[in-house]
Amino acid sequence: MKKINSICIIDDDPITVFGIQKMLGLVTEYEQLYKFVNGKAAIDGITDMLNNNTPLPQVIFLDINMPIMDGWQFLEEFIKIPIKETVRINIVTSSIDDFDRNNWKHYKEQTHHLITFNNKPIKKEEMEQITKVA
Repeated sequence: MKKINSICIIDDDPITVFGIQKMLGLVTEYEQLYKFVNGKAAIDGITDMLNNNTPLPQVIFLDINMPIMDGWQFLEEFIKIPIKETVRINIVTSSIDDFDRNNWKHYKEQTHHLITFNNKPIKKEEMEQITKVA
C-alpha cells in the first residue's frame, strides 16, 4: 500500500464525509486530510495551497450536489488550474441521472486528471481501487 500525501473530501453531507473518512482508514495511509463543504471552499483552499507551495491533494472525493458551487462547477474551475501532476478525482454520488454520467464523460475528456464516477455507498474493495495513486 502506497502512502498518500494528502486526500481531499468535498461534500456537504457530514455522514458521507464521516463514512469516506472511516473507509479510508481501513484501506490506505495518508498524511493530510482536507475537508470542504462545497466546491467554492475547495477551489479557494486549493488555490491557497498553490500560493503557499503546499502539496496538492493526490486524491479528491467529490460530491455533485452541493450549495454555493456544485461538483460540476468545481471541476470546471479545477481543470483550468495549471497542475502538472495527475490528481485522482472520484465523483461520489447517489445520482442515476444520465445527465450526470454525460457530464462526467465530458470532464474526463477535458483534462489529464483521472476522473471516476462512483455510486454511493462505496464498498471497501472499490475504495482500495479509487485511492491508488501513480
